[in-house]
Amino acid sequence: MAVLELNDANKVFGTGNTQVEALKKTNFQAEAGDLIAVIGPSGSGKSTFLTVAGGLQEPSSGEVLINGTKIQQLGEKKRSKIRLQEIGFVLQASNLVPFLTVRQQMQLLDKVKKDNLTDSEVERLYGALGINEFLHKLPGDLSGGQRQRVAIAKALYANPSILLADEPTASLDSDRAFEVMELLKDITKKNNKTTIVVTHDTRLIDYCDKVYNITDGILKEVGKEAQREV
Repeated sequence: MAVLELNDANKVFGTGNTQVEALKKTNFQAEAGDLIAVIGPSGSGKSTFLTVAGGLQEPSSGEVLINGTKIQQLGEKKRSKIRLQEIGFVLQASNLVPFLTVRQQMQLLDKVKKDNLTDSEVERLYGALGINEFLHKLPGDLSGGQRQRVAIAKALYANPSILLADEPTASLDSDRAFEVMELLKDITKKNNKTTIVVTHDTRLIDYCDKVYNITDGILKEVGKEAQREV
């Protein structure tokens, strides 16, 4: 069974002359252990695909299934619970609570969700992301790249079955970006997660098992070499 599945799912914004189909009818499946890249330029529908797949937005038509559950048929409370239990989001806006330190961001998750990472797993995660030295700082005291690394740690801390990352390396230098992708690949494979990385950076596709291109809301699987030539 696919961990994440979209069946004829689309997303339309606006009405009448202002109507825009940001995501055209899409069929997509991701299995446990898959690390998938979705590549496309700004405005191509990457972020819409990600938020629909993660249940942050409902599809205008079609269906989205997470571990076999049709999430658009659920009430918002149940959808929120599935997002909390099953999905880790790394969004372009880092989604950090401004008045909580980095450590407190994680402690907050402990209050609302069980089965988060173990202490040894957390120590390894912090070390890999290089965030130990600012665990006691507030988000406003961090650079954009540091906040991005904390956002990745926060998403992984909850030990989700699915990780959805929107431009997770956009604020990072090349060396750190490649380290983050190595970390995501390692976690995906060793822990049998499903990871989807939405990006415009074709340098990242070598870390991925499958590559999709999205253009004008149309999602299509492509080979790595074909994507490099786009």
